Amino acid sequence: MSKKKKKKQKDYLELEKERWKGFINVFDSLPPESNLTPRQAIWKKNKATVWFYPAKQKKYKIPLVLIYSLVNQPFILDLGPGSSTIQSFVEEGFDVYLIDFGVPGYEDKDLTINDYITKYIQKGVQKVLNHSKAKEVTLIGYCLGGTLAAMYAAIAEEPIKNLILKVAPIDFSSFPTFKKWLDAAKNGQLNIDDPLDTIGLVPAPVIEAGVRAITSPVYFSHYLSLLNRSYDKDYVDHWYRFNHWTKSHIPFPSAALKQVMNDMVIGNKLIRGGIYINGKFADLHKIYANLLVVSSKDDRLVPENLTYPVMDFVSSEDKTYISLEGGHVGFSLKGGVPKYLKNWLHERSAPI
Repeated sequence: MSKKKKKKQKDYLELEKERWKGFINVFDSLPPESNLTPRQAIWKKNKATVWFYPAKQKKYKIPLVLIYSLVNQPFILDLGPGSSTIQSFVEEGFDVYLIDFGVPGYEDKDLTINDYITKYIQKGVQKVLNHSKAKEVTLIGYCLGGTLAAMYAAIAEEPIKNLILKVAPIDFSSFPTFKKWLDAAKNGQLNIDDPLDTIGLVPAPVIEAGVRAITSPVYFSHYLSLLNRSYDKDYVDHWYRFNHWTKSHIPFPSAALKQVMNDMVIGNKLIRGGIYINGKFADLHKIYANLLVVSSKDDRLVPENLTYPVMDFVSSEDKTYISLEGGHVGFSLKGGVPKYLKNWLHERSAPI
């Protein structure tokens, strides 16, 4: 065998050793840290925190307020270097605030969607306005956090300049899965209230199982992706952070889940007229903020047909709909603020 072939074989063997070493190490070590963008807490209530991420060089007067879902932890928005939505906004010149609901305990079993909207989101936005001295805010809601953001925007007395809804379910008239169960619930043949009242707090593994049933019942391809590139430390770190997040579901208060199921999924009240939130009527027609709605073409959890109808119900004169390639969270992980969002925000955020 020639020296050239021997060297090539040696290089290949070294690469294979690194690949298997990187793959095996994932199962023996802790995931790299997330939430690395500098931040400070400006308000806390119960388990919730409003985090402030100051712009590196402030270029806009209107701050961003991020609202994430109730089923996962929000560190997906600050996953790690090069994969951080929050870091990208900060580097672009925006002051950023995150309403982090925290992880509920059994003592929070009676928290309702109304509570999340009025006691956490509305109060959080009031704290943001006071802290930032801004006259208006941009509200960005992700997944179920987008649903909550839309409901809040429909009753808000606080000034919301822009509303951005990313893969947010609004219209549940054609829910993609569990059709027979939902039909039975709509027809009164299935009682969901009693089991939820008995449980009190729906455990995180049950929430994860429900999400998996909709998206990926058989879930192993991500390990093949890891094995294919496990010689690349940066890729392994990103994979490990993301995989850790996918397993970081949190419990769901039964009172809130009952309201989601009865008012939104079964009753589809956001589309059929509105929902009362602590005496205020949340009607989508009452939304006047500049609106950007973002869907994903390959999203199995929140298909486009659950999101697009909001465009026909809001009263916003300035409204834009964008459909992107990719899955439910994939487009949120790419480095930098995407061009479509950068351009949309720039002219609507009062540049300094």
